Amino acid sequence: MAAAAPNPSAFGGRTSVRVVVIGDAGTGKSSLITSAATENFAESASRVVPPTHLPADYYPDRVPLTVIDTSSSSPEDKSKTFAECQNADAIVLTYACDRPSTLDRLSTYWLPELRRLEIKVPVIVVGCKLDLRDDQQMRLEQAMSPIMQQFLEIETCVVCSSLRQIQVVEVFYYAQKAVLHPTAPLFDQETQSLKPRCIRALKRIFILCDTNRDGALTLSDSELNDFQVKCFSASLQPTDIVRIKKVVQENMPDGVNENGLTLTGFIFLHVLFIEKGRLETIWTVLRKFGYDIDIEFRDNLLPSTVKRTSEQSVELTNEDVEFLEEDWVMVTLSNSGDHSS
Repeated sequence: MAAAAPNPSAFGGRTSVRVVVIGDAGTGKSSLITSAATENFAESASRVVPPTHLPADYYPDRVPLTVIDTSSSSPEDKSKTFAECQNADAIVLTYACDRPSTLDRLSTYWLPELRRLEIKVPVIVVGCKLDLRDDQQMRLEQAMSPIMQQFLEIETCVVCSSLRQIQVVEVFYYAQKAVLHPTAPLFDQETQSLKPRCIRALKRIFILCDTNRDGALTLSDSELNDFQVKCFSASLQPTDIVRIKKVVQENMPDGVNENGLTLTGFIFLHVLFIEKGRLETIWTVLRKFGYDIDIEFRDNLLPSTVKRTSEQSVELTNEDVEFLEEDWVMVTLSNSGDHSS
């Protein structure tokens, strides 16, 4: 059975992702693109390959990618390169694992230039030619930590080998993931905490899932399982629930009590997803409960303006009343001083 096509509204209306590959000359940009598209290493890759399309079924989200190659051999080439970057959804910035100078250029030229031009899209830093790296050069990756701290636009770093087909396909998966499941709306890199809008959304979701209305403001084991089924169409085994609560309690003692998972624990789990790079997990939750890429309700879930004549009246359904009651509980919770983050 063929997989269903993606719902464009789930990804902010996106039906494709445009990735631009940049970096110093000779760092392996063209070979990287060709190897990803053909799953073979081209002995004589073109100097600049034409726009390359990776089809919708290439990655699990089923959103096609267009990959744009660039050159930096001349000032004119660089001007064209940054013009392409202006239209990019994500940027793959390359260096060569066997040439330390190309790694230095990331922080001395490429990343500052992207900032100067106010190009604000996720950046995937890629070390190409992994097969040429020796033991001494392996320590080069240690230099990435301060670079990532300085340039928070870097989404992730990866090394690959087009010749050996090592992590080539993953490069563009990370680029697509950074666009479809972005970090920025969820998490503040500078403060290392969830953003307020994300916290508000998770609080609402927690309230909606606390269906027994026992006043305990916790998710029981059955409610936690219902949440899992709603979001991921799969049940949790009893051992899974025990393991989840153990992880929460070890890291956040007030995240679990005798009644189940507390709001603090629920939010902690989603912070953990982000820390482990599982952004698609938290975005699946948010989208299942009606949020778009800006963590606002999708337009198609909001009622249109109701027009009525003087003889007509409008009444709330039971579902509307329940929704308002849930929001009232949320306000009460907020006013009680709970500032989980």
